[in-house]
Amino acid sequence: MTQKRCGKTAQKFDFKKEYKELYLPKNKPALIDVPPMNFIMIDGAGDPEHEEYRNSIEILYALAFTIKMSKTSGKQPQGYYEYVVPPLEGLWWVSDGAFSFEERDKWLWTSMIRQPEFVTPEVFAWACEECRRKKPGLDVSKARLEIFTEGLCVQIMHTGPYAEEPRSIALMDGFIAENGLVDQTGSTRKHHEIYLSDPRRTAPEKLKTVLRHPVAYAGE
Repeated sequence: MTQKRCGKTAQKFDFKKEYKELYLPKNKPALIDVPPMNFIMIDGAGDPEHEEYRNSIEILYALAFTIKMSKTSGKQPQGYYEYVVPPLEGLWWVSDGAFSFEERDKWLWTSMIRQPEFVTPEVFAWACEECRRKKPGLDVSKARLEIFTEGLCVQIMHTGPYAEEPRSIALMDGFIAENGLVDQTGSTRKHHEIYLSDPRRTAPEKLKTVLRHPVAYAGE
């Protein structure tokens, strides 16, 4: 995916503002074809309240900000530009059957943060070494750089607590049925969330989360 550039060179590139179709959908379901994108990813299992999930977030942000601040280390990657670190995202599923919001201990997840196109495997390897040196307590070996291709999806902006996401998903289910689509959410194509709000600083009723489900046209 070729990334747009801001008109003013002094302005930081903000993925959310430049790609509103990906990050700022309306509170009504819509169809979108999501292009391939670069991500740092970490896999895990279980309730997001557990330490494993919190550790994965710490590792992701450590790597993301190491890359963002590479300009100050003398290791600025070729093609580097000023940017805002994109929001945290998550893929969620279970090993068998439909994803359930109640059975949290059965959840499998991939936490991830999008990266600019200049983040190559070499840049990622450098960032891992920097984190090992500066933050030896973080197990960066859990992280990987991957191109994620999501394809055709239905998405919606959910406003409110995470526990109330099923009401927005019900709207997505209705849209899918009305438009001759098939929901392909499962263990291969997964329930996807993009966290636009910091839950530590935002009231639960004001949290904004992009919900995305992979789909296909019926009969394909």
